[in-house]
Amino acid sequence: MREFHNEAWRTSYRSFLTRSGRSFLVGDYSLITIQLFQGNTMHEIVKDYYGKQLQNSDDLKTSACCDASRVPAWLKPLLAHIHPEVLSRYYGCGLVCPPLLEGCRILDLGSGSGRDVYALAQLAGSRGQVVGVDMTEEQLAVAENYRAYHIEKFGFDNVVFKQGYIEKLDELGLESGSFDVIVSNCVINLSPDKDAVLREVHRLLKPGGEFYFSDVYADRRVPDAVRNDPVLYGECLGGALYWNDFLRLAHRHGFADPRLVESRPLDITDPKLALRVGNLRFYSATYRLFKLDGLESACEDYGQAVIYRGTIPDHAHRFVLDGHHDIEAGRIFPVCGNTWRMLHDTRFRQHFKFIGDFGQHYGIFPGCGSDIPFVQDKSSTTSGCC
Repeated sequence: MREFHNEAWRTSYRSFLTRSGRSFLVGDYSLITIQLFQGNTMHEIVKDYYGKQLQNSDDLKTSACCDASRVPAWLKPLLAHIHPEVLSRYYGCGLVCPPLLEGCRILDLGSGSGRDVYALAQLAGSRGQVVGVDMTEEQLAVAENYRAYHIEKFGFDNVVFKQGYIEKLDELGLESGSFDVIVSNCVINLSPDKDAVLREVHRLLKPGGEFYFSDVYADRRVPDAVRNDPVLYGECLGGALYWNDFLRLAHRHGFADPRLVESRPLDITDPKLALRVGNLRFYSATYRLFKLDGLESACEDYGQAVIYRGTIPDHAHRFVLDGHHDIEAGRIFPVCGNTWRMLHDTRFRQHFKFIGDFGQHYGIFPGCGSDIPFVQDKSSTTSGCC
C-alpha cells in the first residue's frame, strides 16, 4: 500500500486505476492496492506526471533544473531561437550539447517538448539530423506544434519526432550503427529497464560514436520506500542508480571507460519529500560514453600525449573532454591510452596532434581512483549547466 500526500495525485491515480481496472480501497483513496512500478504501469505513471501533473519547470520539487544564469555563453543564442512554451516545459538536469556536432546524426532519448532537440538541430545544421524519442503524447504535441516555427527560425528542417519507449528503440525502425551521437537529459533514471536502454544505445551508435547524457545518481542504492514513491520517482529520485552500479551497467554493455564531465549535488526543495528521502544524497551528473574497441577498464600509461589545435568551434582556447581533461590549445597534454583513443578514433581526431603509440606500457596512469566521483560541495561546482 502506498500513501499519496497530494490531492492531485490521489485524484490522478484513482482515475488511472479506474481506467486500468485496478482496485482501490473504498473510502480512502490515499491507500492504493497496486504494485506501482512494474513494466507498463510505471510508464503510465511517468507519462501522467510529465504529461499532466507538471505544467512547467517551476513545478519540480528539486533543484534538478539548472539556473538560467549558468547557461554557457555560446548556448544562449541557440536557446533564444526556441519557442518560449518549449523552453517552459524543460525538465532536464544538465547540458547535453557536446561540441563538434555539425553534420552529425543525433538521437535524443526522452526528448520531451523538444527543447534539447531544437538546440541540437542548430548545432547539427542542415547537413545533420536530430531524432527525438518520447513516450508522452502531451510533450510530443508541444514539440510538433512548433516545428514550423523552428523551421522558419533555423532556415532548414532537420528534426524528426517519434513516439515510443527508450527501452524498445528497435520497434521504431532505427537502424544499428546509424547515429554519431546519442544524448539524454534526466530520463534514463525514469526507465524501468536501464539494461535495455544501454544495450540499445550501444547498438545504435556508430563505431567511435558517443553517448553524452545527464542524469541523476544516488550515493547509495535507493531503498524500496523511495523507489516506490510515485512523486519521488517522477522527480527523478526514486529511479536513480547508485553511481557505482551505473558504472557496472555501462561496462556490461560495452562502454569500458565512462567519463564524468561534470556534476553537482541536488537540493530537494520540498520539505516533505526531503523527509521521505532521509540520508540519501542525489547528484546531477553528465557522462560521456564512447563506443570504441580496445578501451581498457582502467587508465593505463603508454607515455602518450596530445596537442589540441584549437580548431573546434566555440572552443578555441581549450577542449574539455571530462572533469580530468581540460586540454589547453597548443600545449602538450599527457594522456592515458583510453583518452588517446577517445580523441584519435572519434570525430575529434582532426583537431589534435598525437604523440606516441601503444608500444610500451608504464603501468597505471597517475590519478586513477575509485572514490565517489561527484562534486560534494556546491561551492566547488565547475559545471556549465542548462
